[in-house]
Amino acid sequence: MPFNLYIFLGLALVVSYALGHYHARYRTHSFQNRGEALISRAIQLNFPSPNYHLFNHITMQLVDGTTQIDHILVSRFGIFVIETKDYSGWIFANAKQATWTQVLFGKKFKFQNPIFQNHRHIEAIKKSLDFLPPSTVKSLVVFTGEAKFKTEMPSGVFTAETVLEYIRSHTEEVISLNRMQFCVGRIETERLAITGQTDLDHLASLNRRYIEKLKLDRQNLQ
Repeated sequence: MPFNLYIFLGLALVVSYALGHYHARYRTHSFQNRGEALISRAIQLNFPSPNYHLFNHITMQLVDGTTQIDHILVSRFGIFVIETKDYSGWIFANAKQATWTQVLFGKKFKFQNPIFQNHRHIEAIKKSLDFLPPSTVKSLVVFTGEAKFKTEMPSGVFTAETVLEYIRSHTEEVISLNRMQFCVGRIETERLAITGQTDLDHLASLNRRYIEKLKLDRQNLQ
């Protein structure tokens, strides 16, 4: 490989990594809800650079639309993909069921199993960082707020306190510092801009996939 190409690749990596730090510091907080902001602050306080780099509100393009990820913590000890739920009331959960139930003020509300929801995020990150072993990418679902689980909390689901303990328990280096910086640069170059239009486009993508699922379900019933 020509020497000037090595210089170009090196500069590209440095610029991408710098952009990642810029977005992490100056991102628009209005795109975060209360739970996401809480988790973001807690991670930044407990897991500083250079061994950790936090992304918030990441939208990535997939073949069938987009996917939006609350947090990605890139570290020498693994890639932690975090889905945050700021819920109150009682939560009835089953890791294998498509929907979970929230009971609030005597009323029941169904919501998508966040483990399933985060699976799409995990697949997006594994595809983006396809040079890493799949086991390096870890799924975390975090419940903030005053929600109380009335069933056993499934594996991979945490509170705002226990998630910090879980991340802190990973002490074995599985990614070198240089490779970690490369991961940051790769995600930064592939993420979509943090704008209101990006969010609107993502909602449209969700609607299209929902309609397609309804059509498929109707066909299966016929």
